Amino acid sequence: MKTDLRRVVRLLCAGVRTYFKHQASSGMWVVFTTLTPAVYAMVAFYLLRAGNRPDQLIHATAGAGIMGVWTSVLFGSGATVQRLRWMGVLEPVAIAPAPLLLTLLPVTLVYAIVGLYSMAATLVLGGVAFNVPLTFDAPFAVALSVLVCIASMGMMGLLLTSTFVHLRNAHALNNTLDHPIWLLSGMLMPIAIPVWLKPVADVLPTTWAARALHTSIDGEPAWSSMGMAMLLGLIYLGLSVFALKYVERKARAKAMLALS
Repeated sequence: MKTDLRRVVRLLCAGVRTYFKHQASSGMWVVFTTLTPAVYAMVAFYLLRAGNRPDQLIHATAGAGIMGVWTSVLFGSGATVQRLRWMGVLEPVAIAPAPLLLTLLPVTLVYAIVGLYSMAATLVLGGVAFNVPLTFDAPFAVALSVLVCIASMGMMGLLLTSTFVHLRNAHALNNTLDHPIWLLSGMLMPIAIPVWLKPVADVLPTTWAARALHTSIDGEPAWSSMGMAMLLGLIYLGLSVFALKYVERKARAKAMLALS
Protein backbone atom coordinates (compact mmCIF):
# COMPACT_ATOMS: atom_id res chain seq x y z
CA MET A 1 0.00 0.00 0.00
CA LYS A 2 2.80 2.41 0.91
CA THR A 3 4.60 1.52 -2.30
CA ASP A 4 1.46 2.20 -4.36
CA LEU A 5 0.97 5.53 -2.60
CA ARG A 6 4.56 6.52 -3.29
CA ARG A 7 4.10 5.62 -6.95
CA VAL A 8 0.97 7.75 -7.16
CA VAL A 9 2.68 10.71 -5.51
CA ARG A 10 5.73 10.29 -7.76
CA LEU A 11 3.53 10.14 -10.87
CA LEU A 12 1.57 13.25 -9.86
CA CYS A 13 4.72 15.20 -9.00
CA ALA A 14 6.38 14.21 -12.27
CA GLY A 15 3.28 15.17 -14.23
CA VAL A 16 2.91 18.54 -12.51
CA ARG A 17 6.62 19.30 -12.97
CA THR A 18 6.61 18.33 -16.66
CA TYR A 19 3.43 20.17 -17.62
CA PHE A 20 4.37 23.24 -15.56
CA LYS A 21 7.73 23.54 -17.32
CA HIS A 22 5.99 23.17 -20.66
CA GLN A 23 3.34 25.80 -19.99
CA ALA A 24 5.57 28.26 -18.12
CA SER A 25 7.90 28.30 -21.12
CA SER A 26 5.05 29.07 -23.52
CA GLY A 27 5.12 32.82 -24.05
CA MET A 28 1.81 32.77 -25.88
CA TRP A 29 0.03 31.03 -23.01
CA VAL A 30 1.53 33.30 -20.35
CA VAL A 31 0.48 36.39 -22.31
CA PHE A 32 -3.00 34.91 -22.83
CA THR A 33 -3.50 34.18 -19.13
CA THR A 34 -2.29 37.63 -18.06
CA LEU A 35 -3.63 39.93 -20.77
CA THR A 36 -7.22 38.66 -20.98
CA PRO A 37 -8.12 39.09 -17.27
CA ALA A 38 -6.26 42.41 -17.21
CA VAL A 39 -8.56 43.72 -19.95
CA TYR A 40 -11.65 42.58 -18.04
CA ALA A 41 -10.27 44.15 -14.87
CA MET A 42 -9.70 47.50 -16.62
CA VAL A 43 -13.27 47.54 -17.94
CA ALA A 44 -14.58 46.78 -14.45
CA PHE A 45 -12.35 49.47 -12.89
CA TYR A 46 -13.70 52.19 -15.19
CA LEU A 47 -17.30 51.07 -14.73
CA LEU A 48 -16.97 51.04 -10.94
CA ARG A 49 -15.29 54.43 -10.88
CA ALA A 50 -17.98 55.88 -13.13
CA GLY A 51 -20.59 54.42 -10.80
CA ASN A 52 -18.81 55.89 -7.76
CA ARG A 53 -18.17 52.48 -6.17
CA PRO A 54 -14.47 52.55 -5.32
CA ASP A 55 -15.01 50.05 -2.49
CA GLN A 56 -15.64 47.33 -5.09
CA LEU A 57 -12.35 47.81 -6.94
CA ILE A 58 -10.55 45.18 -4.87
CA HIS A 59 -13.30 42.67 -5.72
CA ALA A 60 -12.86 43.39 -9.42
CA THR A 61 -9.09 42.99 -9.05
CA ALA A 62 -9.24 39.58 -7.38
CA GLY A 63 -12.28 38.46 -9.38
CA ALA A 64 -10.57 39.11 -12.70
CA GLY A 65 -7.68 37.01 -11.42
CA ILE A 66 -9.81 33.94 -10.73
CA MET A 67 -11.53 34.47 -14.08
CA GLY A 68 -8.08 33.97 -15.55
CA VAL A 69 -7.64 30.78 -13.53
CA TRP A 70 -10.93 29.43 -14.87
CA THR A 71 -10.10 30.37 -18.47
CA SER A 72 -6.69 28.74 -18.13
CA VAL A 73 -8.19 25.50 -16.79
CA LEU A 74 -10.97 25.39 -19.39
CA PHE A 75 -8.96 26.15 -22.50
CA GLY A 76 -5.85 24.34 -21.26
CA SER A 77 -7.72 21.10 -20.59
CA GLY A 78 -9.27 21.09 -24.04
CA ALA A 79 -6.02 22.07 -25.74
CA THR A 80 -4.07 19.30 -24.01
CA VAL A 81 -6.51 16.59 -25.06
CA GLN A 82 -6.56 17.91 -28.61
CA ARG A 83 -2.77 18.05 -28.71
CA LEU A 84 -2.52 14.44 -27.53
CA ARG A 85 -5.01 13.41 -30.21
CA TRP A 86 -3.21 15.32 -32.99
CA MET A 87 0.13 13.80 -31.99
CA GLY A 88 -1.40 10.33 -32.08
CA VAL A 89 -0.59 9.51 -28.45
CA LEU A 90 -4.04 9.79 -26.86
CA GLU A 91 -4.74 6.08 -27.22
CA PRO A 92 -1.35 4.96 -25.79
CA VAL A 93 -1.89 7.32 -22.85
CA ALA A 94 -5.38 5.92 -22.27
CA ILE A 95 -4.24 2.28 -22.22
CA ALA A 96 -0.99 2.82 -20.31
CA PRO A 97 -0.59 0.94 -16.99
CA ALA A 98 -0.99 4.19 -15.03
CA PRO A 99 -4.67 5.12 -14.52
CA LEU A 100 -5.84 7.78 -16.96
CA LEU A 101 -7.11 9.82 -14.00
CA LEU A 102 -3.60 10.16 -12.56
CA THR A 103 -2.21 11.02 -15.99
CA LEU A 104 -4.67 13.86 -16.65
CA LEU A 105 -5.04 15.26 -13.11
CA PRO A 106 -1.64 17.03 -13.23
CA VAL A 107 -2.75 18.73 -16.45
CA THR A 108 -5.70 20.51 -14.86
CA LEU A 109 -3.77 21.31 -11.68
CA VAL A 110 -0.94 22.88 -13.69
CA TYR A 111 -3.32 25.01 -15.73
CA ALA A 112 -4.95 26.19 -12.50
CA ILE A 113 -1.52 27.04 -11.06
CA VAL A 114 -0.42 28.79 -14.25
CA GLY A 115 -3.67 30.73 -13.99
CA LEU A 116 -2.14 32.43 -10.94
CA TYR A 117 -0.28 34.58 -13.45
CA SER A 118 -3.71 36.14 -13.99
CA MET A 119 -4.09 36.88 -10.29
CA ALA A 120 -0.63 38.44 -10.13
CA ALA A 121 -1.27 40.51 -13.27
CA THR A 122 -4.59 41.94 -12.07
CA LEU A 123 -3.25 42.69 -8.58
CA VAL A 124 -0.27 44.56 -10.03
CA LEU A 125 -2.51 46.39 -12.50
CA GLY A 126 -4.97 47.40 -9.81
CA GLY A 127 -2.32 48.50 -7.34
CA VAL A 128 -0.06 50.38 -9.76
CA ALA A 129 -2.43 51.84 -12.35
CA PHE A 130 -5.60 52.35 -10.31
CA ASN A 131 -4.28 52.74 -6.75
CA VAL A 132 -6.40 49.87 -5.46
CA PRO A 133 -5.43 49.19 -1.82
CA LEU A 134 -4.10 45.63 -1.69
CA THR A 135 -4.56 45.18 2.04
CA PHE A 136 -6.91 42.60 3.52
CA ASP A 137 -8.47 42.27 6.97
CA ALA A 138 -7.97 38.49 6.84
CA PRO A 139 -4.97 37.80 4.57
CA PHE A 140 -4.74 34.14 5.64
CA ALA A 141 -8.38 33.53 4.70
CA VAL A 142 -7.89 35.28 1.36
CA ALA A 143 -4.80 33.18 0.57
CA LEU A 144 -6.62 30.00 1.60
CA SER A 145 -9.62 30.89 -0.56
CA VAL A 146 -7.29 31.34 -3.55
CA LEU A 147 -5.91 27.84 -2.94
CA VAL A 148 -9.47 26.52 -2.71
CA CYS A 149 -10.21 28.18 -6.06
CA ILE A 150 -7.22 26.45 -7.63
CA ALA A 151 -8.07 23.03 -6.18
CA SER A 152 -11.81 23.13 -6.94
CA MET A 153 -11.31 24.45 -10.48
CA GLY A 154 -8.64 21.83 -11.06
CA MET A 155 -11.05 19.05 -10.06
CA MET A 156 -13.81 20.56 -12.18
CA GLY A 157 -11.35 20.81 -15.05
CA LEU A 158 -10.61 17.10 -14.74
CA LEU A 159 -14.27 16.29 -15.38
CA LEU A 160 -14.21 18.61 -18.39
CA THR A 161 -11.03 16.92 -19.61
CA SER A 162 -12.69 13.51 -19.43
CA THR A 163 -15.52 14.96 -21.54
CA PHE A 164 -13.11 16.50 -24.03
CA VAL A 165 -11.52 13.09 -24.62
CA HIS A 166 -14.77 12.09 -26.38
CA LEU A 167 -14.92 15.21 -28.54
CA ARG A 168 -12.99 15.73 -31.74
CA ASN A 169 -13.31 19.52 -31.49
CA ALA A 170 -13.16 20.40 -27.81
CA HIS A 171 -12.45 24.06 -28.57
CA ALA A 172 -16.10 24.58 -29.54
CA LEU A 173 -17.18 23.54 -26.04
CA ASN A 174 -14.48 25.76 -24.53
CA ASN A 175 -15.94 28.85 -26.18
CA THR A 176 -19.43 27.87 -25.05
CA LEU A 177 -18.57 27.36 -21.38
CA ASP A 178 -16.11 30.19 -20.70
CA HIS A 179 -18.28 33.27 -20.21
CA PRO A 180 -21.49 31.61 -18.92
CA ILE A 181 -19.63 29.86 -16.10
CA TRP A 182 -17.84 32.93 -14.79
CA LEU A 183 -21.00 35.00 -15.09
CA LEU A 184 -23.09 32.41 -13.21
CA SER A 185 -20.38 31.99 -10.60
CA GLY A 186 -20.03 35.71 -9.90
CA MET A 187 -16.28 35.56 -10.34
CA LEU A 188 -15.67 39.19 -11.25
CA MET A 189 -17.77 40.34 -8.31
CA PRO A 190 -20.82 39.08 -6.41
CA ILE A 191 -23.96 39.33 -8.53
CA ALA A 192 -27.70 38.69 -8.20
CA ILE A 193 -29.00 36.12 -10.67
CA PRO A 194 -32.59 35.04 -11.47
CA VAL A 195 -34.11 32.57 -9.03
CA TRP A 196 -34.46 29.89 -11.71
CA LEU A 197 -30.71 30.01 -12.35
CA LYS A 198 -29.66 29.67 -8.72
CA PRO A 199 -29.82 25.83 -8.67
CA VAL A 200 -27.53 25.77 -11.71
CA ALA A 201 -25.04 28.14 -10.10
CA ASP A 202 -25.13 26.30 -6.77
CA VAL A 203 -23.89 23.01 -8.25
CA LEU A 204 -20.76 24.67 -9.66
CA PRO A 205 -17.61 24.59 -7.50
CA THR A 206 -16.63 27.88 -9.14
CA THR A 207 -19.63 29.61 -7.56
CA TRP A 208 -18.63 28.68 -4.02
CA ALA A 209 -14.94 29.30 -4.67
CA ALA A 210 -15.67 32.81 -5.96
CA ARG A 211 -18.04 33.42 -3.07
CA ALA A 212 -15.37 32.33 -0.60
CA LEU A 213 -12.84 34.71 -2.14
CA HIS A 214 -15.15 37.73 -2.16
CA THR A 215 -16.39 37.00 1.36
CA SER A 216 -12.87 36.67 2.74
CA ILE A 217 -11.88 39.93 1.03
CA ASP A 218 -14.67 41.61 2.99
CA GLY A 219 -13.13 40.19 6.17
CA GLU A 220 -16.11 37.90 6.87
CA PRO A 221 -15.96 34.14 7.62
CA ALA A 222 -15.90 32.12 4.41
CA TRP A 223 -15.30 28.62 5.77
CA SER A 224 -18.70 27.27 4.70
CA SER A 225 -18.18 28.48 1.12
CA MET A 226 -14.69 26.97 1.05
CA GLY A 227 -16.07 23.68 2.34
CA MET A 228 -18.82 23.60 -0.29
CA ALA A 229 -16.33 24.40 -3.06
CA MET A 230 -14.10 21.51 -2.00
CA LEU A 231 -17.05 19.14 -1.51
CA LEU A 232 -18.42 19.85 -4.98
CA GLY A 233 -14.90 19.61 -6.38
CA LEU A 234 -14.54 16.13 -4.88
CA ILE A 235 -17.92 15.13 -6.34
CA TYR A 236 -16.75 16.30 -9.76
CA LEU A 237 -13.55 14.33 -9.20
CA GLY A 238 -15.61 11.22 -8.48
CA LEU A 239 -17.68 11.76 -11.63
CA SER A 240 -14.51 12.12 -13.66
CA VAL A 241 -13.34 8.71 -12.39
CA PHE A 242 -16.42 7.04 -13.88
CA ALA A 243 -16.12 9.06 -17.10
CA LEU A 244 -12.47 8.14 -17.56
CA LYS A 245 -13.15 4.45 -16.88
CA TYR A 246 -15.66 4.57 -19.73
CA VAL A 247 -12.99 6.17 -21.91
CA GLU A 248 -10.54 3.39 -21.09
CA ARG A 249 -13.10 0.70 -21.91
CA LYS A 250 -13.88 2.42 -25.21
CA ALA A 251 -10.20 2.70 -26.07
CA ARG A 252 -9.59 -0.98 -25.41
CA ALA A 253 -12.78 -2.35 -26.99
CA LYS A 254 -13.25 -0.24 -30.14
CA ALA A 255 -9.84 1.31 -30.79
CA MET A 256 -11.66 4.43 -32.00
CA LEU A 257 -10.54 6.92 -29.37
CA ALA A 258 -8.37 8.93 -31.75
CA LEU A 259 -11.39 9.47 -34.03
CA SER A 260 -13.88 10.40 -31.29
